Amino acid sequence: MTNVNWERLWRASGIAFVVMFIIAYVIYGNQPNAGASADQFVSFYDGGRGRILIAAVLFGGAVLFLLWFAAAIASTLRDAGQGGWGAAATASSTALAAVFFVLITLSAALAYSIAGSGNDTITSGLSDLAWALVIMASFPAAMLIMAGIVSGALFWPGLVAVVLVLLGGTTWATDGLWAPDGAYSRFISPIVALAWVTVVSGLLYTRGSSTARQPER
Repeated sequence: MTNVNWERLWRASGIAFVVMFIIAYVIYGNQPNAGASADQFVSFYDGGRGRILIAAVLFGGAVLFLLWFAAAIASTLRDAGQGGWGAAATASSTALAAVFFVLITLSAALAYSIAGSGNDTITSGLSDLAWALVIMASFPAAMLIMAGIVSGALFWPGLVAVVLVLLGGTTWATDGLWAPDGAYSRFISPIVALAWVTVVSGLLYTRGSSTARQPER
């Protein structure tokens, strides 16, 4: 394959990330809320071991697509003479991927053996840690969105997305919408981030296709 083809694949990898992430999320299922009973944790992790391990593989593949997408953003920014923002995209995507990999590892370990070991305290603690990591992922995600505003037309929508995703880092209420396992951190913030990735990846792919056709004129 030519370099142009590889570049176009990188640009479209954001869409691949969104698709694989959604599939993995559906397979993974509805994780028990923070502070749930021991029986609920064991039923979810130990009872759904195969399902969760399959989801872990898909989530891992999704993170790889996310890193390729961030590389495409960084390359585009460097080509535009904005190397600083390109470095920010690389750094934030690396931090975000690290958080995701820790989350995936926690879930896989709980399903593989920890939840079925009978140590309810460790199982509950690690599950609560997973919710905390979901909140902390808001910060590198917001930085990646800010760095990835690759078009003047996307500045204000991108800025709104940054604020909405960054607000996910404040969801520390005991219960309700603003709890770590509440609707905002579980649904609203991720939907905003996934929508942004889809739009920017589609835009990058379209620009890459146009650039690839120019020498043929």
